[in-house]
Amino acid sequence: MFDPKTYNEVVEAVWGTVQADMEVLETLRREVRPLREGVFKIARRRATTVSLVATDGGSNQLRFDPFLIHFLRVVDSNKNQCWFEVVTPSALHKGLIKRHFDEEGKPKSPLGRMMAFLGVKTLEDLSPMLKTPPLDEPPSPSWIGVYRELTEWAVLLDFVRYKDFASDTLLVFDGLLRSKVFAKDLFARLIEGLEKAVEEKWVERKRHIYLVGVAKRSKVLDRYRLAMRLEGVLDTSYPAYVEVPRELEKKAYIWSEYARGREEASSGGEASKFVGGKMFLVKFGSHPHDPIWPVDIFEPQAKQAGEILGYLLNDAEVGFPIPHYPASLQKAHEGAALVGLDFDLLQDQVFAALRKSLGAEAKVLDVFRLEDDDLARRRYR
Repeated sequence: MFDPKTYNEVVEAVWGTVQADMEVLETLRREVRPLREGVFKIARRRATTVSLVATDGGSNQLRFDPFLIHFLRVVDSNKNQCWFEVVTPSALHKGLIKRHFDEEGKPKSPLGRMMAFLGVKTLEDLSPMLKTPPLDEPPSPSWIGVYRELTEWAVLLDFVRYKDFASDTLLVFDGLLRSKVFAKDLFARLIEGLEKAVEEKWVERKRHIYLVGVAKRSKVLDRYRLAMRLEGVLDTSYPAYVEVPRELEKKAYIWSEYARGREEASSGGEASKFVGGKMFLVKFGSHPHDPIWPVDIFEPQAKQAGEILGYLLNDAEVGFPIPHYPASLQKAHEGAALVGLDFDLLQDQVFAALRKSLGAEAKVLDVFRLEDDDLARRRYR
C-alpha cells in the first residue's frame, strides 16, 4: 500500500495530468458532436441469421502439451463443423500445404479453395507472416493466430460461394471485416470474390445474402466512448445506430490504411487493401446506457445499413448470456470452444499418442499425471 506521503503525491500527479489533458477530451467531444444528427432508429426485421466462429487460441491450452498443440476448429451457429485441424509450431516445416492440396494440385480444404481462387500456391504467397523459418531456428507459435484467421476467412468464402441458402440470410462474421494478414492486394480480391458470390446467389436463387462483422471492441469505440456519452450520442430509449466517418476511424487507428474505404479509391485516392466493411456504432438495447458495439457492414451493402441492422437486431434481442449481443455469434462461440469433456478427451488422446510413440519409456507419463504441474498455485490455497 501507499504510505500517506506517497499517496498524496500520486493524487496530485493524477489530478494535474487530468487537468492538463482536458483539452484532449474537449477535442474528442467536438469530433463526435456532429454524430448526434446521424443517429437512426433500428426497425426490427426477420431473416435467417448464421454466424461463423473459429476456436479462440487462448481457450484450448492443454494441461500437458510438450508439442504446443493447437486445435483449429470453425463451426457455425447451428453447431455444424466447417473445418477441424490440429497444428503445432513446427507444422510450417512439415509440408502444411499438403493438407490443402492433393498430389495433383487440386484444393481439398476451404483454405486450399481460397488460395486457388486468389491464384496463390504457397502459404508464404498468401501471407508473409506464414514464411517458413530456417530449420536452425526454434519453431514459434506466433504464426498460428494468422493461420487461424486465414482459415476463418476461407470458410466464410466457402460458405457464401457453395452453400445452398433456403431463405434470405444474414451472415455474421466474428470480428470486423478488415484484415492485414493477407499479402499484397489479396484481401481486396477476397472481398471482390465475396461480392460476386453474393450477387450470384441473387441472380441464380433470388436469395439475399447480407454480411456483417461484429466485434466486442474497436480502437474507434475505445477512443470516443466517453466523449459520446458526454455528448449524448446513441443516448436513446430505442435501438439505434450511427455511421462512423472514415476521418474519425483514421484518428483512432495507428495505420490509416486500416480505415481506408472504397470511397477514397473512387475519388482518386489509394485503393483499399485491408478494409471490406463500413463501420457503424450500434446499440441493440432500448435503454440509454445499453452497450454499444462496433459493426462492420459489408462495404458493397453499406447503403442498406438500416435494413441489415434490423435483421441483426432481431438476433441480438435474444442474446444470452451477453445481453444485446448477437445470439448467433454466442451460439457459434459455444460450439467452437473446446472445453469440458471434449477437451479432456483430447488431452487423453495426447497421452495415448505419446504412450504409443515412447514404447518402453511410456511409464514416465504416469508420473507426469500425478505431479502438480503448478506449484505456485499453492500460495492461493
